[in-house]
Parts: sequence; structure tokens; C-alpha cells
Amino acid sequence: MAAQLVLLTLALVAGSAYTLPSRIVGGQLTTIDKYPSIVAVEFQSVWSGSWSQSCAANILTSRYVLSAAHCFASNVNSNLRRIRAGTSFRNTGGVVVYVEVYHNHPSYGLRGYDGDITVIRLTTLLQFNPAIQAGAIIASNQWIPDNLPVVHAGWGTTSQGGSLSSQLRDVTIYTINNALCAARYQTLPWPQIVTENMICAGILDVGGKDACQGDSGGPLYYTNILVGVVSWGHGCANATFPGVSTAVSPYTNWIVSVAV
Repeated sequence: MAAQLVLLTLALVAGSAYTLPSRIVGGQLTTIDKYPSIVAVEFQSVWSGSWSQSCAANILTSRYVLSAAHCFASNVNSNLRRIRAGTSFRNTGGVVVYVEVYHNHPSYGLRGYDGDITVIRLTTLLQFNPAIQAGAIIASNQWIPDNLPVVHAGWGTTSQGGSLSSQLRDVTIYTINNALCAARYQTLPWPQIVTENMICAGILDVGGKDACQGDSGGPLYYTNILVGVVSWGHGCANATFPGVSTAVSPYTNWIVSVAV
């Protein structure tokens, strides 16, 4: 079972009135037992040799995790990355496992942040327990409707340019029409590309809730199913420009082909 991915097809209705409780900018503290498939990605400084959390990832199987490609740029030595699983707290607790190899999607870097997704093989198997579990990912080519309540979790900054959170946080936001999001990002002085392989989410024209720096590679959940991976945005919790995650479903078949 450890080598098998859990793929789920979502039964979604556009404009659904279904809501989740309101809950890392604008969010609240939470614990790893609520999100046992999230892990911290720690970077080693080439200057000091110290390790510190800077991204997050999502457990696929006991050997593989899923993150953002920009956290594992093509020139990064695998030895400079490791993951910490099974803890609510940044840089402490849980278990540490090192990265053996990472596979950035072949399209990454060809069109803005399109293809910002990576599958990571760990040096040793994760031992599952209540705080360390494989998560379910969305099945291939499933459409995510607008105005859907979705959840970010992570240890990122609690405000734009602010301090990283010492404890895991979560926040509920809503998916935003892709074409509308793309049009808004084209109005920036240096326009950014929003592709069909991305999910925009936030509180449109209000702001105040979002993932932020340090949350990259972490989850965008719908009812605990991984539908997105935190990727990029114009600042954090911006009212006009929503946060952008890599949509998982366009890459599900690729993920399955790599994580075996």
C-alpha cells in the first residue's frame, strides 16, 4: 500500500452553497493531526550549514512527496534539501528525511510559472502514524469550479514581508475564475501569465486571507483532497490579485508515472 497513490474524483457543483468553517495570512493556528500529509521542506545554507524551513510539500506515498518546482530549482543539489514530517512546529519535532532526487515537471520554466510542480523521492521510507499520512490527490483532468471553499495550510509568513509562523496555520479562501484572474494579472506593469494549469484563490476584492512566503509547495485542499500546490502571487492576501497555485489534476498522470 505504501507505493500506491490515492486518487479521488471530485463530485463538484459550480456555485455550490457548501461552506467550510472559517479558519498563513488571516488564518489561525492548527495542528498536524488535522493535516498529516503536509511536511516542511528545509533548506541548508551553503554558507553556515544550518537548516531552516522555507517551503512545504505533500506526502504521496511513504517514499515520495509533492512540492513546487521553484523550491527545487534545476541547479539545486538534492543534499541541500530535506523534509520534516509529523510536527506542528517549524524547524523542530517530528522526523527528518533527506531528499534523494527530485523531478521538476518538464514544462517548468518555459512559460512563467506554468508547470511549477515537482515529485521528490526520499532517501528512506516515512513511517506512517497519526501525524504522518499519505494524502489523497485529485484524479486527472478534474475541473475545479469557481467560488469553491478551499484551504491552505503551512508555516509561511502571517503578513506580506512578515515573520514566519512557528506553528502550522490554516486558512479558508475561495477559488476565483481563471480568466478573470488572468486578466487582472495582465494589468500589472510587468504582466504575469496565469495559465489553464493554475488555480487562483482568495477573497476577491477584499483580500486579507492567503498563503504567503514560506508556504510554497504546500497544499490547496478541497475537503482534504489535494487540488493545488502553492506557487506564486502578487504579494500576499492582495484584494485585486489572488494567490495562484499549480492545479494538480493536469499533472496527475505525470505524478503517478514518476512516483512509483
